[in-house]
Amino acid sequence: MITLHELTIKKTHELLTKKEISAFELTKEFLEYIQNRDKEIGAYLSIRHDEALEEANEVDRKIASGQKIEYLAGIPMAIKDIILIKDWPATAGSKILKNYRAAYDATVIERLKKSGAIFIGKTNLDEFAMGSSTENSAYQLTKNPLDLERVPGGSSGGSAAAVASHQAVCALGSETGGSVRQPAAFCGLVGLKPTYGAVSRFGLMAMASSLDQIAPLAKNTEDVALLFEKIIGEDKHDATSLPYHFNFEEVEKITDLKNFKIGIIKQCLEEGLDEDLKNAIATSIKILESLGAKVEEVSIPHIGASLACYYILMPAEVSANLARYDGLRYAFNELGGTLNDLYFKNRGRNFGKEVRRRIVLGTFVLSSGYYDAYYLKAKKVQQLIKNEFDAALQKFQLLLTPTAPTSAFKFGEKTKDPLTMYLSDIFTVPANISGLPAISLPIWGKNKLPYGLQLMAPALQEKNLFAAGLLFEKVTSRPKK
Repeated sequence: MITLHELTIKKTHELLTKKEISAFELTKEFLEYIQNRDKEIGAYLSIRHDEALEEANEVDRKIASGQKIEYLAGIPMAIKDIILIKDWPATAGSKILKNYRAAYDATVIERLKKSGAIFIGKTNLDEFAMGSSTENSAYQLTKNPLDLERVPGGSSGGSAAAVASHQAVCALGSETGGSVRQPAAFCGLVGLKPTYGAVSRFGLMAMASSLDQIAPLAKNTEDVALLFEKIIGEDKHDATSLPYHFNFEEVEKITDLKNFKIGIIKQCLEEGLDEDLKNAIATSIKILESLGAKVEEVSIPHIGASLACYYILMPAEVSANLARYDGLRYAFNELGGTLNDLYFKNRGRNFGKEVRRRIVLGTFVLSSGYYDAYYLKAKKVQQLIKNEFDAALQKFQLLLTPTAPTSAFKFGEKTKDPLTMYLSDIFTVPANISGLPAISLPIWGKNKLPYGLQLMAPALQEKNLFAAGLLFEKVTSRPKK
């Protein structure tokens, strides 16, 4: 009998290579478990039953013929439904794409297919990745497996819930302002936001192109690192992608944090934090010090402007990127009337409230008379914030903040006030604004729900994040219920 909750990438790889289990049996076990478990959780929008079993059969054929398989071969994964898998539905959580099937594979999917990974299904999300709770999906609510009355976070809530409920070994989500790190924090997982350009965006439905990144989620740092290793690198289809090489073995050689200086961003701990979260952060800092790290406060003077800056730049790009969804391309909906009528019918009825809000806001800040006052000013502030982070990271190997100001909140708690919901991203947005890599590690206080500890590193220095995460995990553990 397979115990799904114990499976990690390395453990699964060991079982497969020792022939203690076949990839087909493993995949079948996951599919049967999903059939029962996901009725309660709602993590998946579609399941690739036959396709996943065929992918598993191919892995078994390689093992049977004596071929050496990669770590990700035979690993059942969940994919956020905003990343394209050829010939499979890709809804982005929106009604406007309910009939759309992808015409090609995203670059990350191509790379994972070559590694032998198995794609179990596509996961739920806030519509077009716009949200912090997955309550904005046009299709269903996804529940937090740790507390079914609470949200899993967003926008990659389906991917996080799939992993946290043991319906996948690991998952891919996407990051624009914290959409992997915040769900990771809410669901007790590890989530990475890569350096901008480290992972190709080809085949990721664009929300805000200068901020978007495909990002991995898993139960531990090692799995995130192994997944990251396979999806990074330059891609001719994405001009922003970088020729980046990373080897997990480099991380495993780091045995302590004696060469690490960690800066606690003081503005992120000054006010508004739950006392239990403050205590959990303080405990985490002591653990990092016990591992050899030198920890001291650092100031990022304009970090407080990050959220306001983000909510000008991101909607501006949304208004441009979503112009392509007109009801004529990708999916045909309500034909009839003039072209103008068609646009209003399809976009008005098939885009959700939050998507419409961001399109209108973005169109406004780009409009004549307001471009200089809002968009151009936000770009200048973005550069100022980037410069401050770069200066800080010349002195420190890592910067530390909470991932989110709270643990997972209840359904409906923040939906009536968009500004309150936007504040969920207050600690995650700076990494996106500055293009830096950041990781969320699960931590606990006295409350039963986890929090997130966020670490940020210089560009293309994900190995610092993984080293700290691996060592941190060795001396911490998930509390027993």
